[in-house]
Amino acid sequence: MYAITIPEPGGPEALVWAEVSDPVAGEGEVLVDVVSSAVNRADVLQRQGFYNPPPGASPYPGLECAGRISEVGPGVTGWSVGDQVCALLAGGGYAEKVAVPVGQLLPVPDGVDPVLAAALPEVTATVWSNVFMVAHLRPGETLLVHGGSSGIGTMAIQLAKAVGARVAVTAGGPEKLARCAELGADVLIDYREQDFVEELRKATDGAGADVILDIVGAKYLDRNVKALAINGRLAVIGLQGGVKGELNLGALLNKRAAITATSLRGRPLAEKAAIVAAVREHVWPLIADGIVRPVVDRTLPMSEAAEAHRVLESSGHVGKVLLRAPAG
Repeated sequence: MYAITIPEPGGPEALVWAEVSDPVAGEGEVLVDVVSSAVNRADVLQRQGFYNPPPGASPYPGLECAGRISEVGPGVTGWSVGDQVCALLAGGGYAEKVAVPVGQLLPVPDGVDPVLAAALPEVTATVWSNVFMVAHLRPGETLLVHGGSSGIGTMAIQLAKAVGARVAVTAGGPEKLARCAELGADVLIDYREQDFVEELRKATDGAGADVILDIVGAKYLDRNVKALAINGRLAVIGLQGGVKGELNLGALLNKRAAITATSLRGRPLAEKAAIVAAVREHVWPLIADGIVRPVVDRTLPMSEAAEAHRVLESSGHVGKVLLRAPAG
């Protein structure tokens, strides 16, 4: 098969479409013929040499894919050759074939184009696990989403609105904020021109956000705590603004607030399977009913992964950027 390889870490040109050995479906795995994958920030970090795959994972980038099952490994039940699926991966999505633990498989939702289904596994698993399973967002509460026009952000807006929450977002510029509004965002904050703490305070009559979903990290830590409501929950899922910040524990204590920080890629298989099962139970019906949908900015041939990375790094997109495999 062919896959996107990284012979040496570097810029987008470090991604090389090359012939490699086919994967093998092991115990509890299926082999998927990939029709599409999606580009994530973790892929960029891996390309740069900063985020190696977990032990035993495919060395190729790609944290999600869509395709068709071509082989069922030992011990697998409930899935058959030919099933259209999408999957959460620890790596290997930028390839023509990938071996997937059965607990990380999802059926392509009703009404979703099989190619576009690659935009769903990572964002739905990330948002549902952090905003709902960990931070316990409730109807009537306010969620602040940093990077509202990103893949994560566009899914978080839709899921929060679907459960009856109010959504505030930060994004760069009026065009991106307009797209967030189309998805249901109630409070629109241009982080380039406005102070999100002050804008959120005005929009909530001083209360603040009950839950904050943060991809920035250290740069926003102090202001995120200021923006939290009493009993607020800050969920950190990215470190685009650095890894070390100063935390005022007194402010956190006074608000009876909590901070969690999670990643998805390196979790044990059982934890990933539990998250995927929750996504299938709670999110897939919303997608099938048209309440929630994948938001895709563009689809490029997988051999043009370098260009897809340039698009992601320039932040010139809204939603997900997909890569289409030759068989797709």
